[in-house]
Amino acid sequence: MTIYTIAGQQIPAEALKWKFVRSMGPGGQNVNKVATAVELRLDLNTCCFSTAYRRRLELLAGKRLNRAGEIIIFARAQRTQARNREDGMDRLRALLSEAGRVRKRRLKTKPSRTALKARVQRKQRLGQKKQLRRKPRID
Repeated sequence: MTIYTIAGQQIPAEALKWKFVRSMGPGGQNVNKVATAVELRLDLNTCCFSTAYRRRLELLAGKRLNRAGEIIIFARAQRTQARNREDGMDRLRALLSEAGRVRKRRLKTKPSRTALKARVQRKQRLGQKKQLRRKPRID
């Protein structure tokens, strides 16, 4: 059993499935004859990811995740099968490494009393300045 290490994660070879299909776009008549586009599928059910990692990966995958628990990546930007395969692998690597990064939780903070007092004083000074600009009232 072959195991790949991608972005620090152990992925069995059975979890990765490659399918080559005809691509659209540049390439002339070659597009109609050669299957250069790559469809890469990563089956999450056969991978041994931690629950938290898998949850982050599913969130990041978005529409690329199907109901069967597979992440599907289409790579068809390049003209050759080898380049598209490399592009698909790079995109999978980027997705897996992004899921490996744990975001720091934001600590709730509030302004200090001094800062609140200074803000109120600034507002009062601005209000007084505006009041001095008004026309004098004639009683």
